[in-house]
Amino acid sequence: MNTIVFHPESDPAAIQEAAAILRRGGLVGIPTETVYGLGADALNEDAVVRIFLAKGRPQDNPLIIHVPDASWLEQYCRDVPPEAYRLAERFWPGPLTMILPRRDIVPLQTTGGLETVGVRCPDHPVTLAIIRAAGVPIAAPSGNTSGRPSPTTAAHMIEDMDGKIDGIVDGGPCTVGVESTIIDLTVTPPRLLRPGGLPLEALEEVLGEVSVDKAVTGLLAAGEHPRAPGMKYRHYAPHAPVTVVTGASWACCRTRRGSSASTSMPRCMPGTSSIVWVRRRTNPPRPGTFSTHCAPSTARTSRKFSPSAPMTGAWVWRWPTA
Repeated sequence: MNTIVFHPESDPAAIQEAAAILRRGGLVGIPTETVYGLGADALNEDAVVRIFLAKGRPQDNPLIIHVPDASWLEQYCRDVPPEAYRLAERFWPGPLTMILPRRDIVPLQTTGGLETVGVRCPDHPVTLAIIRAAGVPIAAPSGNTSGRPSPTTAAHMIEDMDGKIDGIVDGGPCTVGVESTIIDLTVTPPRLLRPGGLPLEALEEVLGEVSVDKAVTGLLAAGEHPRAPGMKYRHYAPHAPVTVVTGASWACCRTRRGSSASTSMPRCMPGTSSIVWVRRRTNPPRPGTFSTHCAPSTARTSRKFSPSAPMTGAWVWRWPTA
């Protein structure tokens, strides 16, 4: 299969062409603010099956459907509570997925056999335009082989999906770099199923009490069915050895680099716990060969910068912020 790379910034026809592929049951890589997604018509069971095959994704791992705004909720979800609209008004478009009861029009293949479906509105103008042009919600897990790190540029997605899918839309680097936060609105109190680009504190400002699912801090038991992506199966597994160094940030740098901390080493935003994944060709790493991921501990947005250098090894710095 020849995978077409679309460049909507220079090709006015790119959005319509990508939408046409989706309407006829094809697979298209789409940019979002979180990560690149592997998109298909969420209502087309055959197309959805192709997502699982292309990724090597377990069939019981549900998919998130993407819509252009909250007015689409009633078409695909039943019993939408007022809290869903309050969250949408505050955080959509953005890195928030809501779990709601599905309507029959949404196939069980898409939901992993569940009677609920995850819905979100991505914060990327190109993908919003593609969804509107296609006229259907787009099921889109992260655009990587299952278990691998999620792609945050079109180049990353090409590494995993070239020749497996119909097209990839290059919308530039993702601005958040981690998957969406998932909140289950079918239970009381609402339950956090997966941490992501929107912190728990922001949800609590709108919803009040929010419980945290046991899968966030532990493993599901054998035979338990995941209610959302990211609850059961391995994520973020680079093909590289990883060393973890804990402690104060610059002390960690000194531990790795030698006698003095280098200003080339990354620092994350205040108020976050920090993880650095180093893509390197050299040892020690040089400027421009690392990527950073800031896990939000406050209401700040998390970001990941991912250079395209092949990941042949990785050092990970993890430190508490003062």
